[in-house]
Amino acid sequence: MSEKVDVVICLGSSCFARGNKGLLKTISQYIKDNGIHERINFHGGHCFGNCADGPILKVNGTVYTAVDDQKAIDILTATFEI
Repeated sequence: MSEKVDVVICLGSSCFARGNKGLLKTISQYIKDNGIHERINFHGGHCFGNCADGPILKVNGTVYTAVDDQKAIDILTATFEI
C-alpha cells in the first residue's frame, strides 16, 4: 500500500471562525462516503499563519486558502481521483 495522503485542517481560532468547523464535518463525511479512511491521514494542525486567507487546508504540503465545502470536496476528489 502506498503512503497515506496527509490532509491537515487548521484548527486556529480564525479559521474556525471562518468555517473550518463545517469543513471538518464535510471532510469526515466525504472520507466515510468514499471509503478512503485507509488512504488518508486527516488531522488538525496549529495555526498556519495565513489567518486572513482562511479557512486553510493542507494536502501533502500544498496549502489551499479560502476553502469552503465545495472546494474541499473538489480538492479531495482530484487528490484521490474519485
